[in-house]
Amino acid sequence: MFDYKAAFSRSVEQVRSEGRYRVFADLKRVRGQFPLAVRRREDGTQQDVVIWCSNDYLGMGQHDAVLAAMHEEIDAVGAGAGGTRNISGTTRSAVDLEAELADWHQKEAALLFTSGYVGNEATLSTLQKILPGLIVFSDSLNHASMIAGIRNGGGERHVFRHNDLAHLEALLAAAPAEAPKLIAFESVYSMDGDIADLAGTIALARKYGAMTYLDEVHAVGLYGATGAGVAERDGVLGQIDIIECTLGKAIGVMGGYIAADAVIVDAVRSWASGFIFTTSLPPALTAGALASVRHLKSHPELREKHQERAATLKARFAAAGIPVMESESHIVPVHVGNPIHCKMISDMLLDDYGVYVQPINYPTVPKGTERLRFTPSPNHTDEMMDHLVQAMDALFAHCNVARRPAAA
Repeated sequence: MFDYKAAFSRSVEQVRSEGRYRVFADLKRVRGQFPLAVRRREDGTQQDVVIWCSNDYLGMGQHDAVLAAMHEEIDAVGAGAGGTRNISGTTRSAVDLEAELADWHQKEAALLFTSGYVGNEATLSTLQKILPGLIVFSDSLNHASMIAGIRNGGGERHVFRHNDLAHLEALLAAAPAEAPKLIAFESVYSMDGDIADLAGTIALARKYGAMTYLDEVHAVGLYGATGAGVAERDGVLGQIDIIECTLGKAIGVMGGYIAADAVIVDAVRSWASGFIFTTSLPPALTAGALASVRHLKSHPELREKHQERAATLKARFAAAGIPVMESESHIVPVHVGNPIHCKMISDMLLDDYGVYVQPINYPTVPKGTERLRFTPSPNHTDEMMDHLVQAMDALFAHCNVARRPAAA
C-alpha cells in the first residue's frame, strides 16, 4: 500500500533541507503594551520580547476605542454572527462597517469577507465568471491570494514585469481591443516596500479599455489624508474601479473587503462562492473594525508618527552598515541573501536579545533575496531601536553576513 506518512515526511524534509522550514513563535500579546509580548518557549519557560514584524502597523489592535467597541458588542449581541450573510448573518455592525468603508474609499458600496485572502481570491475568480472572455493583466509580484483568484477564474491571463508600465502596455496593445480587460496590482508591495505608479496604470487602463483592481492591504490606514490608502494620497480614488483591503493590518482586527460601484459589489455578492458559503464575521470583530476605521479617519498624526519611525529605523540601520534595502514605504527590509543565515539571525535575535522578527525566505521572496522584514510602529521607542540595531550589528558580524559601508 502507498506510504502516505512517508510522503508527507519527505515534503516537510524538503522544506527543512532548503533552510526554509517555518517555526511559529508562541506569543501572548500584552494589552495596552504593544509591541511588547510574552513568548512561551518549548520548555514551558517564558520570555519578554519586542515584536518587530507585526502587521498591526499602528497598534490599533490594542487601542482603547477598539477594545471598548468589541466588549460592548459582545455584551449587547453575543459572540457569533449566527450564519452566512444570506442566512441570518447580516449583523447591524457589518452593515454599518460596509457603509463606513464605502465612504472611506469614496465608493458607492463595500462588501466584507472573512479575510483579505478570501476577498482577493473570491473577487478575482468571480469577475471572470461575470465577464466572459475577461483578460487579466497581473503584476509579477502580486500577492498569492491575487494569483490564486486569477488562476481559479480559469480565463486568459498575462503577467507583466513588476511595476513595468512599458511591458504592461505592450501586453495590453497585443490583446483584442473588444475583449474585457482587468489590470490587477497592489499599491504597496510588502516584501520590497515599493509603491506602484497608480496614475500611470490608470492612464493605461483608460487607453485600452481596462478595469483596474487595486490591492491596498499594506496601505489602508497608513496613507492619505484620512488613511484610505495610496489612491487617496495620490488623488486617484475615484479612478480605481475596485479596491481590495484588509481589516487585519493597520485596522488591527480581522477580515477583508472590496469597495466599488454598487452594481459591481452586488454582482460579486451574488456570484462569489467565497462570500456566499461562509459564516459571517463575528459582530465583535466588525464593531471593533468600525471603531478603528472611524478613529483612523480623524487621526492623521498616527500616520505621521508611523512614517517617522520607519524613516528613523532605516537611517539607523544605514548608519550601522546594516544592508537595509531601498524602500519608499513604511516597510523596512534588511537583506541577508541566504535562507540558513536568515533563519539563524532571526533565531538568535529572539533567543538572545528578545527581538522577534520573522525570516522571509523562498517562496515568499526569490532565492538569494532572503531578508528580515521590520515593521516599526508609532509605539516602537528610540530605546527599542537602539537595542535592535546593536543586536543586528553583533549578529551580522557573528554570522559573517555581507555588510555595507556605514553611513557617514
